[in-house]
Amino acid sequence: MSAVSDRLPTFPWDKLEPYKKTAAAHPDGIVDLSVGTPVDPVPELIQKALAGASDSPGYPTVWGTPELRDALVSWCERRLGARDFTHRNVLPVVGSKELVAWLPTQLGLGPGDKVAYPRLAYPTYEVGARLARAEYVTYDTETLAAGAAGTDLDPEGIKLLWLNSPSNPTGRVLSKDELTRIVAWAREHGILVFSDECYIELGWEADPVSVLHPDVNGGSYEGLVTVHSLSKRSNLAGYRAAFLAGDAAVLGELLEIRKHGGMMTSAPTQAAVVAALGDDQHVQEQRARYAARREQLRAALEAQGFRIEHSEASLYLWATRGESCWDTVAHLAELGILVAPGDFYGSAGEQFVRVALTATDERVAAAVSRLA
Repeated sequence: MSAVSDRLPTFPWDKLEPYKKTAAAHPDGIVDLSVGTPVDPVPELIQKALAGASDSPGYPTVWGTPELRDALVSWCERRLGARDFTHRNVLPVVGSKELVAWLPTQLGLGPGDKVAYPRLAYPTYEVGARLARAEYVTYDTETLAAGAAGTDLDPEGIKLLWLNSPSNPTGRVLSKDELTRIVAWAREHGILVFSDECYIELGWEADPVSVLHPDVNGGSYEGLVTVHSLSKRSNLAGYRAAFLAGDAAVLGELLEIRKHGGMMTSAPTQAAVVAALGDDQHVQEQRARYAARREQLRAALEAQGFRIEHSEASLYLWATRGESCWDTVAHLAELGILVAPGDFYGSAGEQFVRVALTATDERVAAAVSRLA
């Protein structure tokens, strides 16, 4: 049996520990903008739904309650523009990171199969391929989005293509036309597309579109599955609440596999998701908080000579001073501010840092003051 170190890369966040210690030594304490973990309260209506379902002694179902599936279908139609959705088009999962890490394995991929993901991307796409012992390749998002004639991605052997719009870490949003071209290219080559849309409700300077929209997919969900999370839009990272939506045939196979594996969302969490997806007000209130923090941090960084690229959506600012990302991390750590180095997300990010908006108003104000 091979050692974990032979199969997986070094856990990137361990490299930040020395800089975290430097930032923590600041007289006014650390401002941690390195990880996109929510800090605001879980909305009260969701807490009440969770508590109301706390007396759940039996096993939950992997597919979720009919009420949960109704809520997922309704949300996809209302928010994503999906049409003719049924319960067979949705599947709850135990947090989106778990899904990303184990999807290639659950799809039966292995040696000789390729998983493709953006050159700047969430590290868990690579981890998922490695766990399945599949190969992995990266692509330039802008080149692929330009159309099949200009792509640098060889389709040979690719069984799974990850899209990520809005992007983590860059906040880039693929337009409807770009998504349409990518979907057409993937279908031409028989490639399954999983679109990670966990930040789709957090567009600032762009209106993110789902691959489930009929203008993108031509009215067919064949070969298309989207990934959605309640972690950011409803502050439910601690609940591990996420779901898949799209191709019924693909989701049906995953459902059977997940039944065998006992991959069940807890009954109280299922009830909480029903409440969360049925209410848009708390999402708008949370968006307003993030928008205010984003405006303050962006202005402070730009005043310090940073250039912000993309960042038109999601919970991050993709910033550069035209130097090594680790030099920038060290500089900000001396100010008591911790950010994520861009090379965590691929070598193309080696001169960037990712600045998260997920800190309290008080901590964001402290960061702005220190930058000034």
